[in-house]
Amino acid sequence: MSGERRSVYSGTAWEPAVAYCRAKRVGDVIAVSGTVAAGEDGRAVAPGDVYAQTLFALRKIERALTELGAGLRHVVRTRTFLTDLGRFDEFARAHREVFAGIDPAATAVEVSRLVSPEYVVEIEADAIVGD
Repeated sequence: MSGERRSVYSGTAWEPAVAYCRAKRVGDVIAVSGTVAAGEDGRAVAPGDVYAQTLFALRKIERALTELGAGLRHVVRTRTFLTDLGRFDEFARAHREVFAGIDPAATAVEVSRLVSPEYVVEIEADAIVGD
């Protein structure tokens, strides 16, 4: 991969503590880090609510993509980590609302826990900007 490297940060305390960015663009490729529903104050938005946290995380991903000159239409893959796969339908409803017609390749897996117990969903996204 060649091209200019650009990074976006969302301001969470985790970014400098772990040394990562919200999203990175290299040429036409954008990788968005695992995104939870952390508000600007660093607290969980809608603790325990899969649907609301999914929408919040996807809007946060959208903001990062926009800062890097892309949009949701450029997303080619999402990876979702749920703490309870039995609640998949709640996640799927929000994902469908955001990505209907874009239909990225998508994976959802169950994990035992996320960075804090209030979070029940975490989403990564890959995008390609180009024709």
